Amino acid sequence: MSLGKLYGIGVGPGAPDLVTLRAYELLRRLPVLAVPRPNAYSPSLAFRIIEPHLRTDGEQKHLYLEFPMTKDPDILVPAWAKAFLAIETELEAGRDVGFVTQGDPFIYSTFIYVYESLKAKYPELVIEVVPGVTSIAAVPMVAGVPLVDGQERLAVIPASYGTEELRSILRSFDSIVLMKVASVMETVVDLLEEEDLLDCAYYVERATTSEQRIVRDLRELRGNRCIYFSMVVVSKKRRNGVLRGHHVSKEPVSLGALL
Repeated sequence: MSLGKLYGIGVGPGAPDLVTLRAYELLRRLPVLAVPRPNAYSPSLAFRIIEPHLRTDGEQKHLYLEFPMTKDPDILVPAWAKAFLAIETELEAGRDVGFVTQGDPFIYSTFIYVYESLKAKYPELVIEVVPGVTSIAAVPMVAGVPLVDGQERLAVIPASYGTEELRSILRSFDSIVLMKVASVMETVVDLLEEEDLLDCAYYVERATTSEQRIVRDLRELRGNRCIYFSMVVVSKKRRNGVLRGHHVSKEPVSLGALL
């Protein structure tokens, strides 16, 4: 059996014109595109990003695969198995498959589960990963706040990491990117206020799209529903500018909670 080749294609944070040239070429060429979505009734943001770039000759097959947004393994495992099987069927028929994913395929991406599962089942499978513009890069850009400079230290974590661990990270790093923040926004706002960091933080949702929203006073988010595609960035800016000869803060660093 000659397997097709699997591609993990990062398509960026939301704006179609942030799709890379390599991704664009594959989106036009591949016979099969696998498109993840939360369920059969929800649109796929990844497909919305790539749609302007797709061929219109009807020759390309689109596999819409359900990846539920839940932590319940009783729901996830059967859904994943069904999605993996659909991809395997195409690969075993010798067809190349491109799995499109918002952002980058190897950063908090659904593609990681596809990659690990199929690589284990088919050791001979050739997999190519096409990096994408990540929200980690896009969000600071739209907010106009450089992410790190000089001797600044960066942490990228899920906001649901845990209150005490998050507190330690906020104290130990200069710029902190909080992903998956929607479900714990109240906790995040309270913690930033306790640490006197509210004025160093901002919130962005749907970055680079026409529905983009930026909130610079996180107090406004108390009691408001935040969406899944959102992020909070904390930028202290106490250690930047070292290349211009600026004084660097000697604040203590404690990473014990991270080891």
